[in-house]
Amino acid sequence: MALTGRVHSVESFGTVDGPGIRYVVFMQGCPLRCCYCHNPDSWSTQGGREYSPQQLVEEIIKYKAFIDASGGGVTFSGGEPLLQAEFIYQAAVLLKSHGISVAIDSSGYIWNEWVREAVTIADLLLLDIKSFDPEVYKRITGVELAPTLKMLDFLRDNSIATWVRYVLVPGLTDDKDSIRKLAKHLSSYPNVERLELLAFHKMGEYKWERLGLDYRLSATKEPDRELMLEVKAIFEEYNIKVSANI
Repeated sequence: MALTGRVHSVESFGTVDGPGIRYVVFMQGCPLRCCYCHNPDSWSTQGGREYSPQQLVEEIIKYKAFIDASGGGVTFSGGEPLLQAEFIYQAAVLLKSHGISVAIDSSGYIWNEWVREAVTIADLLLLDIKSFDPEVYKRITGVELAPTLKMLDFLRDNSIATWVRYVLVPGLTDDKDSIRKLAKHLSSYPNVERLELLAFHKMGEYKWERLGLDYRLSATKEPDRELMLEVKAIFEEYNIKVSANI
């Protein structure tokens, strides 16, 4: 039976999911239940549109001129793309044969041999670390933090370029001691090229309402500029390059 993958949606001109202009493929299915997720409609493994790796790559290469001119590439996001790691690997092989770089945006929660292959062939990993406090991490996601930290170790041990993503949520992920511990931990990972500090937003709240889900952060405000700058400074104390949407 031919291999296919389920794709939630695509963005042909992405500018926030890696360097340059990115063709972003949002894969269907996710084992996490993040309380601020802006794509809860991507959780189910049964939705989306089916593609073979070849079909997807044929669509992507139509945009190769824009990708090449900007130093961009393709980013597999989600959902959790590594839930479909064999598909990601096969698509990445084809993309790289066309000279297109590949990034994967992952929670780092899933691990198997296909994940190893997909991660190893990628040019960049965008690793989402929701919190460095295991209890807070589980409250946010519904799963354990430990697999993500093991993925971080694998990326370091195999010298895979990594950007860490951290979403700043007032009252949830803004504890300064926890942030400082994360910064200190990341300072020993030479493969971590930068940290992307992302401000919490509620643009996906309407999807929760449409799906009949309880959105627990309705009363939470977006972080102000002062808080963003304060947290940025903590990471920079540990010589971590920070990009922030301030």
